[in-house]
Amino acid sequence: MADDMMLGDTPKARKRRRRLNDVSTRGRLWKHSMRSDLEGLIAEDEMNSLFAFTLVRNPWDRMVSYYHWLQTQTFVHAAVTLAQQLDFAAFLRHPLIQTALRENPAPRYMTGSDGVERCDLYIRVEYFAQDAQPLFEHLGFELSLPHSNQSARLRDWRGYYTDETVEIVRQISAVEITRFEYSFNDLPLTQS
Repeated sequence: MADDMMLGDTPKARKRRRRLNDVSTRGRLWKHSMRSDLEGLIAEDEMNSLFAFTLVRNPWDRMVSYYHWLQTQTFVHAAVTLAQQLDFAAFLRHPLIQTALRENPAPRYMTGSDGVERCDLYIRVEYFAQDAQPLFEHLGFELSLPHSNQSARLRDWRGYYTDETVEIVRQISAVEITRFEYSFNDLPLTQS
């Protein structure tokens, strides 16, 4: 709707960013805000009544994408520097990267400052049409998920890995792998 608040870097979200200038929240407002960051944006009762959903992604694919994305960035951040200086295996071995990923599994993004996870639906990107059905039912219409913001890399992430790096991701992403039933060899249905 015209008065919706939007976070992110899409053209529409950028145009509406000024609406958030005077808002006081618990954390940073950006496209990857955690639920706890959003506290204060709207009343707690209203926040708790919303249909909350988020997208998750195969961790092995996500790590390859993240690494390649970081290599093209120009902002100052330790992860950017590491991706630009290290090969993929060394990047995954780096303690800073491992700690950041291990401490921020997908469910943490849907957890409030009270420690309670509030998410009505996790949608695996690779199985969007299947997993998003409850969202479509809630909305009363269906959405398609276009493939945009593609990095210049192979779609099949398995070629980027060694036995050692497969295991690194298995350890640092154990929460997502277990909870969302991911495996290294599961190529997505949307694979082209």
